[in-house]
Amino acid sequence: MYYVYILTNWSNKVLYIGITNNLVRRCYEHKHKIIRGFTEKYNVNKLVYFDTTNDVSEAIKREKQLKGWTRSKKINLVESINPMWNDLSERLEG
Repeated sequence: MYYVYILTNWSNKVLYIGITNNLVRRCYEHKHKIIRGFTEKYNVNKLVYFDTTNDVSEAIKREKQLKGWTRSKKINLVESINPMWNDLSERLEG
């Protein structure tokens, strides 16, 4: 299973799009700042959207598609499934 996901910070100002084969582990890494870089610097660790596929090629294609979208289109996508911008990682099982 592959996941394309969107993370944000506490104020929902910064959007980060990524791909992983283990969403629980990846959210943990972001929350505990294990991975150095953009998400650590801007405290991006709140999971607000994710999609799944069994095909890694489709996941990569979707990630690139989302990264090419305008900010407003990304916001509309998040709000279509998560209008309150809740942290969806709290519902994931580890």
